[in-house]
Amino acid sequence: MHSLVFQNGKELFLYYECASREVEPGQLFQGEAEILKEWPGGEQPRLWVPMMDIFHYQQPVSAEQWKRSHTTGTPYGRVAALKPEQVASYVYHHYQYQEERPGDGDKYGIIGLHENLLFFYSELPATVEPAPYAGKLTTNLRPENWGEVMDPHFRKWSEMGRIRPFGKSLGSS
Repeated sequence: MHSLVFQNGKELFLYYECASREVEPGQLFQGEAEILKEWPGGEQPRLWVPMMDIFHYQQPVSAEQWKRSHTTGTPYGRVAALKPEQVASYVYHHYQYQEERPGDGDKYGIIGLHENLLFFYSELPATVEPAPYAGKLTTNLRPENWGEVMDPHFRKWSEMGRIRPFGKSLGSS
């Protein structure tokens, strides 16, 4: 449905959406083995490592609900590293946020996690609309001073921040 590759130094981050069937990253690229290095770890050689969805402002409930109403949005991504001892706290706070306030930010905004590395995908202008479902929590414990609570979770990298799309969009439908 929608796909982009972002670059941060020598690292590439692939964001893509699939509606009707599972698609492996290698199906989107020809000649990937010639430009990518094998990612360490795992039982089998791999060029791509999936990130776990640990936060999203909304989740798709149907193709119609997830369809973009605009075509001029600008996708962006951010990379951050968590302090290893703060991973559980970060995931806890974000789960609480997504389930207490679904639809609170960009409909397409999502955070993925691999080890302690975070990748945040979003689009500008943000599509903010009520979620077509209720969250799983009825509490109201999300801290109002969100930035202050989140700041101690991160390792400081001088080159962190926005990353740019790599090449051209792979397309949308």
